[in-house]
Amino acid sequence: MIERFALDSLCRELAGTPLQAWSESLAGQLAAKIEDGHGDLERWLGAVDQLPEIRTQIVELAEHFALEGDCDDATRHTLRSALQGLIPWRKGPFDVFGVHIDTEWRSDWKWERVSPHLDLAGKRILDVGCGNGYYQWRMLGAGARSVVGVDPNWLFFCQFLAMKRYLPDLPAWHLPLTLEELPEKLEGFDTVFSMGVLYHRRSPIDHLYALKDCLRRGGELVLETLVVEGDVNTVLVPEDRYAQMRNVWFLPSVPALELWLRRAGFSDVRCVDQSHTTVEEQRSTQWMRYQSLPEFLDPHDHSRTIEGLPAPLRATLVARKP
Repeated sequence: MIERFALDSLCRELAGTPLQAWSESLAGQLAAKIEDGHGDLERWLGAVDQLPEIRTQIVELAEHFALEGDCDDATRHTLRSALQGLIPWRKGPFDVFGVHIDTEWRSDWKWERVSPHLDLAGKRILDVGCGNGYYQWRMLGAGARSVVGVDPNWLFFCQFLAMKRYLPDLPAWHLPLTLEELPEKLEGFDTVFSMGVLYHRRSPIDHLYALKDCLRRGGELVLETLVVEGDVNTVLVPEDRYAQMRNVWFLPSVPALELWLRRAGFSDVRCVDQSHTTVEEQRSTQWMRYQSLPEFLDPHDHSRTIEGLPAPLRATLVARKP
């Protein structure tokens, strides 16, 4: 199992950097995580192992995620069945040898809004809460040198492995860890992403400090989160659920979030995108059959959630570690 993490290649990538000692300690940490495991992990890994051998001839990551190669109908049927064994697929979409994985989120739309404001060329990146790795591949498509993703969800890890099977030599790694399980003061990444994580944190300022600790001096944070309209003193704290999610704690206004970032020691703070999430961008599909945003909004007023709170508004901020 440990070989699935490709730690040898990760250690080679991080050799001679402030991240070397951390990479060399990962084998023991991950072995303990594997022992805890998950009740469905064996089934999900089995689905990955059922993926057919296909030689990847064309890789497209800059404009969208697409893999092409010789694949007959029988092989494509096997491929589709294996990928369906990893349902639900939330972030994407993925086009894999003629199989279109229509994920819950049109994550490509978010990437199209955010990526023009970033320069990732040659950067060593950490993606916190990376999900199934969709954005990691797009970061490589934008010229990143390498991308390490962390997310404790084992299904997302297996979905990443499914894509990595056909892209074994690309410098992307997924570790089933939380940000809190990383060492303090790593200070080795050029860019750190935290997208869709902050509002799940009971202590958002501590999250910002932890993200800053992962950056080298001069490094850049890309922070995407739910926000609300308002001034620097506006923060929404849901009484219970928000859009049916129990684990949503703080939704600040953009001015409040900018202040939080400055208080956490970031400079050059700026908001590069602010967008309402639509029912076209997040919805149920054949690859994610559970309820989604259309069921979480007031059916008579899509400007409100089913709880009567402001509907999802997302902002992306960029800031620098001095």
